[in-house]
Amino acid sequence: MKAICVEDDPAVLAETKAMCEKFPGLTEVKGFLSAEDALGWLNENRADAVLSDIRLPGMDGLAFAARIRQEYPETAVIFLTAHAEYAVEAFALHVSGYLLKPAETDPLYRELAYALQGHMGKSQSHISVTTFGNFDIRVDGKHISFPRSKAKELLAYLVDRQGGSITRPEAFALLWEEGFYDRAMQKQLDVIIRSLRQTLEKYGIGEIMELHSGTMRIRPELLDCDLYHFLEGDLDAVNAYRGEYMSSYSWASLTEAYMDRIGRGM
Repeated sequence: MKAICVEDDPAVLAETKAMCEKFPGLTEVKGFLSAEDALGWLNENRADAVLSDIRLPGMDGLAFAARIRQEYPETAVIFLTAHAEYAVEAFALHVSGYLLKPAETDPLYRELAYALQGHMGKSQSHISVTTFGNFDIRVDGKHISFPRSKAKELLAYLVDRQGGSITRPEAFALLWEEGFYDRAMQKQLDVIIRSLRQTLEKYGIGEIMELHSGTMRIRPELLDCDLYHFLEGDLDAVNAYRGEYMSSYSWASLTEAYMDRIGRGM
């Protein structure tokens, strides 16, 4: 498991990082002097826990935690700060812990154990899909980059369908709402489907998509997806959902409304 520490005081950062490196179960600990640097690293990597100060240069710790909850909902956030007055705001973000400086080993380890208890003893998922906020898919923690935005949108919709099949005309209507499904646009759809398949195969996960007799579907059993965990009633996923689902796509509003109804009933 991996953790990152964010602290603008180099000496405190070094001390906190050294303490975390001795925590059983953590195999890698990174240190950053700003939230922006930490987010840059998270854009290409995955962390199980983030320990962060609240008063930071540039983006403060509260804004940083909000980004974490939106973009990396499975990552636990623990605040390590000299200021007790931010506790209410911090826990409103569903952080895992709030410690006051100077950090002591036992309290820090108790917070880490609590934050990581859902990760202990299980390996990272090979294919991870995030739908809360913006749509994202990772393979072994690495972002998949799509040369064509419509190919990414098609994959997002297949994830939304939870394994249900869609036809080629349905895919076209989704991607070109005002378009006419003539021969030229059928060829354009072929380009998008081919691009999606090539991208998935490039990252070694071509098996997640199936095409049969003019229909296509995703294999949800191969994905670790926050939407699927939410629908199964997983409390971590329910708590991570902040009312935003695949924000870039207008068609996602129907599922978002359904999730809001479910969330209110829990």
